[in-house]
Amino acid sequence: MAKAASRLFSLLLRLLAAAATLSATIIMATSHDSTTIFGVTLDAKFQYTPSFKFFVVANAIGCGYSLVVLFVPPRSSLSRLVIVPDVMVALLLTAAVAAAGALAHLGKRGNSHAGWLPTCGQIPSFCHHVMGALICAFVGAAAYLFLLLDTIHTVLSPLLPSSPS
Repeated sequence: MAKAASRLFSLLLRLLAAAATLSATIIMATSHDSTTIFGVTLDAKFQYTPSFKFFVVANAIGCGYSLVVLFVPPRSSLSRLVIVPDVMVALLLTAAVAAAGALAHLGKRGNSHAGWLPTCGQIPSFCHHVMGALICAFVGAAAYLFLLLDTIHTVLSPLLPSSPS
């Protein structure tokens, strides 16, 4: 019974991670806005920033990986090896959220020491899309953290002796 509950928990976490990373990918990939300042039209798209490109690619990889792992049989020896790519995907998503979050913070607040002005006042739609994508990606990264803990517990529990009660 406990193994079935653990498998269901893992399945739900993987589906949550897949949905969150897919949502983050779609939201960021469709984010664009333009503004006109002194007669010059300025465009804001995720493709213009390497951090946002990395964010989209990392979340797409996370989503694809989540969906592929759903087809790994739980009793196979391959299911024990899932822990290594789980760690890599969790780290990849964390790095993507950190890179995009730093750039989003810079767009929102600017940097007075470097003389960079905040841009979210001029392109609010783009900034709102970025914030939504960051929230979805953070949920996906958190789901991967819990997945990683569950996978570690599942892999190590047969190896550790149970304490007598």
